[in-house]
Amino acid sequence: MIRRVEPRDVDAVVRLVHELALYEKAPEQCHLTSEQLHTALFNDSPALFGHVAEVDGEVVGIALWFLNFSTWDGVHGIYLEDLYVTPEHRGSGLGRQLLETLAQECVARGYTRFQWWVLNWNEPSIGFYKKLGAVPMDGWTVMRVADEALRELGSPR
Repeated sequence: MIRRVEPRDVDAVVRLVHELALYEKAPEQCHLTSEQLHTALFNDSPALFGHVAEVDGEVVGIALWFLNFSTWDGVHGIYLEDLYVTPEHRGSGLGRQLLETLAQECVARGYTRFQWWVLNWNEPSIGFYKKLGAVPMDGWTVMRVADEALRELGSPR
């Protein structure tokens, strides 16, 4: 069953985010806490949204997302931050169902884009996404300012 994330799911979602970080070979970079996630999802004006895949009462998959905006199209889209299904439930269709649910959100709201990043080495996922009609944005380079560089850039001059 795919459904919107609820407060009772927060601990399970945090656990799966940490599993995803391990899968992506960067567990030391994942610092998400249940308190942080609860605040992000359920404050008065949330900017993060989520869906879970539940099997026999257990959360075994997640899709965490937020809105982006296309100035060229003039409408919002969905940016998928995290998609993860536990290894024992991969191949069951849950990943596809989570993506279909977000695509349905886009269509229902008139959004024109649904996008995400995938690590270049993650060939199984890349193949899966391409089968769904996703296309790589090879002409673009992801840029990020973080940590000390962010503090320096954000310091008053």
